[in-house]
Amino acid sequence: MARRTLERALESVAGFDDPRVEWEQYPTPADVAAHLVHLASLRGDLGGTTLDLGCGTGVLALGAALASAETVVGVDRDPAALAVARGNATRLDAAARVEWVLADATRPPICLNSRSRPVTVLMNPPFGAQRGNRHADRAFLAAVAEVADVSYSIHNADSREFVEAFAADEGGEVTDAFAAALDVDRQFDFHGEARRTIETEVYRIEWR
Repeated sequence: MARRTLERALESVAGFDDPRVEWEQYPTPADVAAHLVHLASLRGDLGGTTLDLGCGTGVLALGAALASAETVVGVDRDPAALAVARGNATRLDAAARVEWVLADATRPPICLNSRSRPVTVLMNPPFGAQRGNRHADRAFLAAVAEVADVSYSIHNADSREFVEAFAADEGGEVTDAFAAALDVDRQFDFHGEARRTIETEVYRIEWR
């Protein structure tokens, strides 16, 4: 599927009904999700099991499903978000192509001993911007290092030194990196603008 076609499809994905600030529940914009999924498809990384860790309302998982990923699983600890994700899957005629799992994404329920196919992780983890949630993305990367052969993850701007060092310590290597601007509508009372742009970076990591 062409990236622009994928983006148009993902524009219909509904966001959080009642986002939780402590979990940093921000939607991944359709253009960024489509770019990430399209790159994964071009690199041949959607041929095994694709996990969307911290899937929220499912935009990355659904993007992978629409891009003909072989097996897609979305994992999130918020049952309300998963309910929206299921509705999004039905609207995109992808309900049969994604399995939704209620679980802690930093401890994904995958049996390593029975793995016979490569695992690719797609994720937009919390950046750890909220008090009491510092370095939240580190826990997600630690989980990825345990289960993934390849991962694509979105991080706050200026994270390259941290991501490269973390990957290297866990036997991984950053192979691709690019900047991405996330345009996010106002969700919480402390947001002063109707829409704000968050500068982020996307990393592809190969794990060994």
